[in-house]
Amino acid sequence: MTVLDAYQCTVRPEWIDYNGHLSEGYYVLAFGFATDQVMDAIGLGAAYRASTGCSLYTVEAHVRYLAETGEGAALAITTTVVGAAAKKLHIAHEMRSDGVLIATEELLALHVDTESGRTVAFPAPVTVAIIDHQIPEGAVVPHWIGRAVSL
Repeated sequence: MTVLDAYQCTVRPEWIDYNGHLSEGYYVLAFGFATDQVMDAIGLGAAYRASTGCSLYTVEAHVRYLAETGEGAALAITTTVVGAAAKKLHIAHEMRSDGVLIATEELLALHVDTESGRTVAFPAPVTVAIIDHQIPEGAVVPHWIGRAVSL
């Protein structure tokens, strides 16, 4: 398994809400940038999208907000490729600030032909890259993956 590089950014002033903390939508924005980085790593970057007309579409996401952070905080988002199928990718992001886990996002994405709007199988090189980055079968995954929202 090849480890993905962490996506890093800094909390911008415009990302701060009326309570003085990172607003919930900007956690998701930063996670989206981390997903873009994963796409680049597995061969689904801008050149691929331009030449094939295919991309990843997020169809389900589960975010956990665990701690607050403020303006200027350095964020590092690490990603685990949890699993994949012919047309699907399951990834999990962990966001940290100063080494503290402050949020997680689990998502399911589909590989879509943007012209037809239909799902299509990943090409072989992308499948190989996904397998190369995927958590090994039987490995322990973070406890929060696969959880449902409930009271």
